Amino acid sequence: MNVDKRVIRKFEKKTWSEVKSKNSWQVFRIMAEFVEGFDVLTEIGPSVTVFGSARTKTDDPFYHIANELGRLLAQEGLSVITGGGPGIMEATNKGAMEFGGASAGVGVELPFEASNNAYIDPDKNITFRYFFVRKLMFLKYSQAFVAFPGGLGTLDELFESLTLSQTGKTPKFPILLVGRDYWSGLVDWLKNKALAEAYISEYDFELFRVVDTAEEVMDSINGFLAKYRKEMVPNF
Repeated sequence: MNVDKRVIRKFEKKTWSEVKSKNSWQVFRIMAEFVEGFDVLTEIGPSVTVFGSARTKTDDPFYHIANELGRLLAQEGLSVITGGGPGIMEATNKGAMEFGGASAGVGVELPFEASNNAYIDPDKNITFRYFFVRKLMFLKYSQAFVAFPGGLGTLDELFESLTLSQTGKTPKFPILLVGRDYWSGLVDWLKNKALAEAYISEYDFELFRVVDTAEEVMDSINGFLAKYRKEMVPNF
């Protein structure tokens, strides 16, 4: 089929012009999400972010551990931040709210999740369009990170936390992985492949700790708080 090249050039010009216009407006939407997130979370105080699967059922042992952790964090006077969804996130928010602690949910628009869970303080309940804005809120306002078993989203959030800590882009903070059996394969791979082939160093294993209980998580966090709580401000 013969197509006039002038028609193609006209189409390309129109298409890229539209893209440029859309990109410009997208910048303003991204800025608006940052402003909204900062406004909602700026007064939250020392916080702990908890990552984990949205697929975890209420009868799963990890659901109960996350619920207990939310309660213990609230008891310590620490705010809880989660991704706002069901599963591990719901369990942690529920534990914090039921004890009277601050319970924040930083959700993201997804086609298969209707809304944030019901255990989030109304003034700390926020949903973003962009994953990277959401992750910044986790990292900016938390002084510790706890990763429960989860999938790609949990791994993404975990490794971003580890990378920022490793590179000094944020202050050092406790990073706890809950569930030795679940995380052991990943840790073994990091040692037997990434470390053995010199892609990471021995020091990188000091960036995180693997635990099994909510009490172990709190021991690590409390040890950190004993040294640094008076100095805590948003991470960047």
